[in-house]
Amino acid sequence: MNEIITFFSNLDPVLAALYATLFTWLLTAVGASSVFFIKKMNRVFFDGTLGFTGGVMIAASFWSLLAPAIEMSEGDGFTKVWPSAIGFALGAIFIFGLDKVLPHLHVNFRESRKEGIKTPWHKSVLLTLAITLHNIPEGLAVGVLFGGAAAGIEGASIGGAVALALGIGIQNLPEGFAVAVPLRGLGLSKLKSFNYGQLSAIVEPFAAVLGAWAVLSFTEILPYALSFAAGAMIFVVIEEVIPESQLEKNTDIATLGFVGGFILMMILDVALG
Repeated sequence: MNEIITFFSNLDPVLAALYATLFTWLLTAVGASSVFFIKKMNRVFFDGTLGFTGGVMIAASFWSLLAPAIEMSEGDGFTKVWPSAIGFALGAIFIFGLDKVLPHLHVNFRESRKEGIKTPWHKSVLLTLAITLHNIPEGLAVGVLFGGAAAGIEGASIGGAVALALGIGIQNLPEGFAVAVPLRGLGLSKLKSFNYGQLSAIVEPFAAVLGAWAVLSFTEILPYALSFAAGAMIFVVIEEVIPESQLEKNTDIATLGFVGGFILMMILDVALG
């Protein structure tokens, strides 16, 4: 692992953010490739992985984003926490706005419950966009951390950025599966189902490059940017991930999955960051 951190330390931060999120996208594609071998989604497994995803995202939001943002902010008391509070609120509002505008349909919901503006788009596209929506803050978070570490800002480290990318990559595996297999059930071919599944994470490298560039260009926004990504991720978990995992009678499995995801991401961040 030290060799991996050293490798990323020697890269341009924007390039490092790109490589790291290409890795997270690749793991999404690996998860989506399961459609070539699996015909039907096991609901117990799916709800457990949803819970796991939520745990990873919540842990990453605190350990990788909010805690460093507060640590690097100047001042004491209320003055020290204001940048994180403002950034967090803006991140949640940003995803809230996208959620209201971008047409999408959560995996476990009926087509009558599609969200965003009205559109004739096929259910396959709407399902893909639902996962794409919460990949935006994930990619942004990785890019912001790489940019902050390269700028030498206290609280941001290459190890933390690598840990975040690794945690997001691990939880992207079931996300690719969660898009591709239901689409196969709708009658799409295996290849089309795979393509939609892997495309759901292609936004991460773009968001990561934007995040790294923004922080390097405007260093003073880093506490706001880290908290922005945290607010966006936590909004997604509360609005989408947790409700989907609790729709059926697998609440215990989903909750245990959440705990496991949280513990894994906490260990990765503390050990590597």
